Amino acid sequence: MANLLIIGAGGVGRVATFKSAMNSKSFEKISLASRTKSKCDAIANDIKEKLNVVVDTYKIDADNASETAELIKKVGADIVLNVALPYQDLTIMEACLKAGANYVDTANYEHPDVAKFEYKLQWAKDDEFKKAKKMALLGSGFDPGVTNVFVAYANQYLFDEIQFIDILDCNAGDHGYAFATNFNPEINIREITQKGKYYENGEWKIIDPMSVKMDWEYPKVGTYPSYLLYHEELESLVKNIPSIKRIRFFMTFSDKYLKHLEVLQNVGMTDIKPIKICEGCELSPMEFLKKVLPDPASLGERTKGKTNIGCVVEGIKDGKKRKVYLYQICDHQCAYKETGAQCVSYTTGVPAMIGAKMIADKKWFAKGVHNMEEFDAKLFLDELNVQGLPWEMIELEIKG
Repeated sequence: MANLLIIGAGGVGRVATFKSAMNSKSFEKISLASRTKSKCDAIANDIKEKLNVVVDTYKIDADNASETAELIKKVGADIVLNVALPYQDLTIMEACLKAGANYVDTANYEHPDVAKFEYKLQWAKDDEFKKAKKMALLGSGFDPGVTNVFVAYANQYLFDEIQFIDILDCNAGDHGYAFATNFNPEINIREITQKGKYYENGEWKIIDPMSVKMDWEYPKVGTYPSYLLYHEELESLVKNIPSIKRIRFFMTFSDKYLKHLEVLQNVGMTDIKPIKICEGCELSPMEFLKKVLPDPASLGERTKGKTNIGCVVEGIKDGKKRKVYLYQICDHQCAYKETGAQCVSYTTGVPAMIGAKMIADKKWFAKGVHNMEEFDAKLFLDELNVQGLPWEMIELEIKG
């Protein structure tokens, strides 16, 4: 059993805390901290009422490594689950090193002043975690996270050699607003407005944002337009599975969403550079936009429909070509009924808890900094089945 500290009290934090409370055999004590303690208190009160489990709550500035380390020591946390902003990954990792705790996150580090994300600075802490005899597990969400594990499962159990991967993310939910983002607006918009990128034949290809589109039939959900983006799991999978010849990431967007985004870009509302609003007051247009858009954590009750996220993997098995599709379908209203959050938070928060649980139960552990695909995938997928996100697999026909 482990003592768990969760940092971040948004939709993902809500789900991760709920699911941790449902796994008391793995977590003997749970603490929840955020810059806004009232959000932690609201989650803790819901959990006490529904599950009769006590969650301790704290106020924390996760940009301050020393302050965060002191909290880790105060609560005696063995594992810190970071579901705060990706800008804070490095300071929370540093706090874990100072306090002697294992670390888990759901998204790789983002530079606050540049629309760019990469694992480089997190991977650079590998030696420090090894010396501390602690583990950092990166990207234990869904994508990245479960998508990495799907590929790892294919690599470990289904193929002799993996050659081609398409990661496919469909949110067919409807929240009823003209425009809203399903997770942090700033992170979401920065992610989809930067250059697209994919790996093919030993090199990275750069494309204009949203310039590659395909229609894809998502099983049991429907056919939706899907656009090629860059996503961080591509970086780690290329590193850890060298047989890959091509890997791409696609996500669905409605025409209405893209039209609103185009207008916001045209008028400068997606800019991340601060501008002077009044004397002594600077604010980036993106920060202002984040304030006026609906809070993603508030979307759960009104969002209906399903998500389908998975991986199409093609390669060689016993000298023959093989192609499989591993995916997971989540229902927005079912997720909300259980935890008070919609699928985008649920599909991130559940795997986040499982990542921490794998360390707590000593099923996954290796000193240093690691990505999800470096461990036995079946152990994680077995947990996925019992924690509310059962997955499926189908064989696909190889054409040509």
